[in-house]
Amino acid sequence: MRLVYHAPVRWELLPEENAADGLAGDLGCHPLVAGILYRRGVRSAEEAERFLRPRLADLPDPSLLAGIEPAVARIVRAIDAGERITAYGDYDVDGVTSTTLLVSFLRACGADVDFYVPHRLEEGYGLNLEAVAHLAERGTRLLVTLDCGVTAVAEVDEAIRLGLEVVVVDHHTTPAELPRAAAILNPWQPGCTYPTRHLCAVGVTFLLCAALRRSLRARGRFAQRPEPNLKSYLDLVALGTIADVVPLTEANRLLVREGLEVLARTKRPGLQALKRVAGVEPDGAVTAGQVGFRLGPRINAAGRLDDAGKAVELLLCDDPARAERLARELDAANAERQAIERGLVDEALVLAESQPGACGLVLAGDGWHPGVVGIVASRVVSKLHRPAVVIGIDPETGVGKGSGRSISAFDLYGALSRCSEHLERYGGHKHAAGVTVARESLEDFRRAFEREAEAQLAGHDLTPVCRVDGTLRPSDVNETLCEALEALAPFGAGNPEPVLALMGVRARGRIVGGTDRGPGHLKLTLDAAPTADAIGFGMGDRLGELSGPVDLAFTLGFNEFRGERRVQLGLRDLRPTRS
Repeated sequence: MRLVYHAPVRWELLPEENAADGLAGDLGCHPLVAGILYRRGVRSAEEAERFLRPRLADLPDPSLLAGIEPAVARIVRAIDAGERITAYGDYDVDGVTSTTLLVSFLRACGADVDFYVPHRLEEGYGLNLEAVAHLAERGTRLLVTLDCGVTAVAEVDEAIRLGLEVVVVDHHTTPAELPRAAAILNPWQPGCTYPTRHLCAVGVTFLLCAALRRSLRARGRFAQRPEPNLKSYLDLVALGTIADVVPLTEANRLLVREGLEVLARTKRPGLQALKRVAGVEPDGAVTAGQVGFRLGPRINAAGRLDDAGKAVELLLCDDPARAERLARELDAANAERQAIERGLVDEALVLAESQPGACGLVLAGDGWHPGVVGIVASRVVSKLHRPAVVIGIDPETGVGKGSGRSISAFDLYGALSRCSEHLERYGGHKHAAGVTVARESLEDFRRAFEREAEAQLAGHDLTPVCRVDGTLRPSDVNETLCEALEALAPFGAGNPEPVLALMGVRARGRIVGGTDRGPGHLKLTLDAAPTADAIGFGMGDRLGELSGPVDLAFTLGFNEFRGERRVQLGLRDLRPTRS
């Protein structure tokens, strides 16, 4: 039986903003939507117009990205000279989509380009010396790293020694010493003036392609061949941006909103096949949630358990029959990943129980699969609301490879940098990171990490907060409000789906979908709003809390089933109504 945990939740009712009334009038939008926009920093009708109806024409110019000119110049020179270019990607969704985007774009421009994705279990993250030597032997003359490379000082030096030049495309935290690459594209590097710092790698890659197309057009490259349509690549940008959980604001919001529309009608056989196996309607709208919970995990599964190159092959594939086979392989890998994950989450939570007072958790086990420790860390953080690093130790070598996830109040990368004397390797950013640690250093690392967490976090930081954007009356729960809220999408990091509340309602509940591995889901019928459904995923064990009036916190949207559309409340929390 899976263990069930409920960290106490503190509700925070966000204040109403009277100043938003003018914004609602200027926009002609629902007052609740105007209030949400106002609290998220959108204060004028012009800003709201750009937020609600972003246009590709509003995308900041790629020339603002530091390093873009030497990167374009070197890649154009390679295209003109017919040099072999290799796109070297990471094995997660961001790396896979970045690699697919650059390879497909360069091929459309007539370049000699191939790709390489390291094997997670055999080679680890990022650029490695063996791969550099192998690619040099195969004739590569220009190496473009994607979603990695900004810390690869020794590896880039070796590439140079072997006669290669390197362009780095990355978005991870930049170290004090940067590699001697021909160009580095990273919005976090000193001197970069691009307005959106939180781009993921596929977003940076898209800007690189836009700048490349401009340069190649000026050189007459497209006089004898079709000019690539950049908008057609936005399905890949949306996939990588959502899956990498970067803030869906500024340029990211624009790219994802446009990209989801392209994804809905994608012509890529690989994505069409992936949508089918993931249960995403082939011709219907695609949401950020479907990318995050259906499409993204299947792309990730290849790199977690085996070879992420299969995911790149799927996205590049032109043959529908082969695409179908590859998509089913990724679907099977995802099912295997889920089974492994469930077992490791249980083991990790049992270990966490033995550290009840720890502000930060380091959880390790022999034989824990290094391809799923990141997901396990995410599950631990969501259940216990404290930063966690989950490490799988190789029983033969004693080397532990792990991933960490954090909460908003804790800078994970900064903490790891201060614990680095106990680590063989680390990298990442504020909310997610990877580590390599020797077994004999594990306890020292655990103690150092816990000290960092104790120093950074106060008691209230360890209590999850349910922020409520507005309180409704039962009569407000209707299709009109649902449609008004849809204008704020896509939702994700930096632009969370609004959470609303009903106070003092009576509800009848039942459990659906329960298994021996979990409590099932809580299905509610509200006495005051009988036309709406309410579902609390994984909340079946809270059925007993419905004995009296309750307050419900929820998101509001539509549930479509067998051609019927109903308003649905997605429960986030419930509590007894306070008298």
